[in-house]
Amino acid sequence: MKTSKLFAAAILAMAIGAPIASFVGDANMPRPTTFTGPKSPFVHTIAPPQADGQSGLASLERANEWLNSAPLTAADLRGKLVLIDFWTYTCINWLRQLPYVRAWAEKYKDQGLVVIGVHAPEFPFERNVDNVRRAAMDLGVAYPVAVDNDFAIWRAFRNQYWPALYFVDAQGRLRHHHFGEGDYEQSERVIQQLLAEAGAGGVSRDLVSVEGAGIEAAADWASLRSPETYLSYQRGERFASSGGLVLDQSHAYAVPTRLGVNSWALSGEWTVKKGVAVVSKSGGGIAYRFHARDVHLVMGPSAPGTPVHFRVRIDGKPPGAAHGTDIDDLGNGTVSEQRLYQLIRQQAPITDRLFEIEFLNPGAEVYAFTFG
Repeated sequence: MKTSKLFAAAILAMAIGAPIASFVGDANMPRPTTFTGPKSPFVHTIAPPQADGQSGLASLERANEWLNSAPLTAADLRGKLVLIDFWTYTCINWLRQLPYVRAWAEKYKDQGLVVIGVHAPEFPFERNVDNVRRAAMDLGVAYPVAVDNDFAIWRAFRNQYWPALYFVDAQGRLRHHHFGEGDYEQSERVIQQLLAEAGAGGVSRDLVSVEGAGIEAAADWASLRSPETYLSYQRGERFASSGGLVLDQSHAYAVPTRLGVNSWALSGEWTVKKGVAVVSKSGGGIAYRFHARDVHLVMGPSAPGTPVHFRVRIDGKPPGAAHGTDIDDLGNGTVSEQRLYQLIRQQAPITDRLFEIEFLNPGAEVYAFTFG
């Protein structure tokens, strides 16, 4: 491929949530691959009904738990247009899609649309139903949620992505799907057409007007040059501290004098594990040279209820107006729960910059950077 094509493929991969890998070490977990084909706003069309009528809805009976609703079955949903939305609450791609799904659920509920969010966890703490319940409440997810900790529904739909939308018509037949962010107009047109096919009256042909705010704002794709980066020895890439990662034991790291773009390094005492890096002593830090408008970090306290304070710098200075929603203009913030934190949102022009975070207490668990 030419460089331009490689870059386009990389940007598309960032628009589709990370596939599950072997981060939990379970050979029975699904191992999807990232779609890197061409992206077009209207690449998908509505498929004719499947001859065997299978849509995966029967697997809803295998959900571990339901939130916002009594358990729903394929029989309960007969005659309804069902939109299945696979999500995991720390996925930045899903968070940026969420405003549209919320708006569709509200706009079309009286015409027969039922949105079901199927929560399939990426990180271990996302298997905690209390965490999922809190995230749903904080993010305004009021439609039914099927907790899919065993990936039973995921497998039934042969899904591979976060986020992923599956459109099941009133006869229970899978008619359309979309993977990743974008194509919102096309997806809403599919909803309108399938509702009309089902005989729903008064379906507006207008489109929802959505402008995501805060962490839900659309990415600045034109400036985004930094990929999702995991801070662990199983999935970590582009680690730059001298001597590499020391596995499963506390070790003192240092940041090199020069850090290349999209490289990261640790400073101070850290214990790097298979799926996470843990601050062993106060003063542990991370440096990352990035090129993006937004910087997010998935992290949480090791001990529930024990907050960890931190400080962010950008090019060695407090972020000022470039601070994200989870820190102040001096760069101060607190890790109080296991979730995705928005740390930087800067204005144009976007250039290569050095992000640094220092944890003022031990006990922070840090999983992954994402950008926007």
